Amino acid sequence: MNPPQKRQFVNFCCYKLDPAWRRLSVEHRNAGKEEFRQTAEGFSNRLIVRNYSMFGYRAEVDFLTWRIADRLEDFEEMSGALAKTVLGSHLSTPHSFLSQSKRSTYVDKLSPEHAHQRAFIAPGKYRYLFVYPFVKIREWYLLPMADRQKMMDEHIEVGNRFPSVKLNTTYSFGLDDQDFVVAFESDSPSDFLDLVMALRETQASRYTLRDTPLFAGVHRPLNEILALLG
Repeated sequence: MNPPQKRQFVNFCCYKLDPAWRRLSVEHRNAGKEEFRQTAEGFSNRLIVRNYSMFGYRAEVDFLTWRIADRLEDFEEMSGALAKTVLGSHLSTPHSFLSQSKRSTYVDKLSPEHAHQRAFIAPGKYRYLFVYPFVKIREWYLLPMADRQKMMDEHIEVGNRFPSVKLNTTYSFGLDDQDFVVAFESDSPSDFLDLVMALRETQASRYTLRDTPLFAGVHRPLNEILALLG
């Protein structure tokens, strides 16, 4: 019997800055940003955290934090600590998605080693992140497994045409409103756009109920994102 796989909790948390922040004095803002940075980095020994800027191209989100932890409580404790900072009191969270890593149900016949990779989330060093919640219609889950596997074979084959785009699929069943949270990493937004267009033409896409909102972010160290806050 195979040992039980270790799963990770995953959270994509979107932040929006209150305009009142920019009415504070420069000294107050600088101190607030430093307090926020130190508080966030104080959790680096407990969570994997990557930050992405969305300034200027997503109306309701300024930046996104991708967090990976062994316990749900780690998200709770980090969020609570950040909320107590001066900057944290000026941030809202218009979107936040919770999920968990899990080995894929479907067999990747072209790259079978990917099944084990997907059971453990390890963010790469890519410049861009594209993430969205994903929901399939219920009829999908009532199809015979062989039919679903056949459609997923096509889906996987299309994905493998774009090796510059790394897929991270996590599961939300019972944890959040969506079925999955899908995150793609790449250094080429154009390749990701072409991949999504190609996936629209697969049979499996007929069973998609919702795959929005979609967030495109630029990876930046936290201090660079805080500098953009003004």
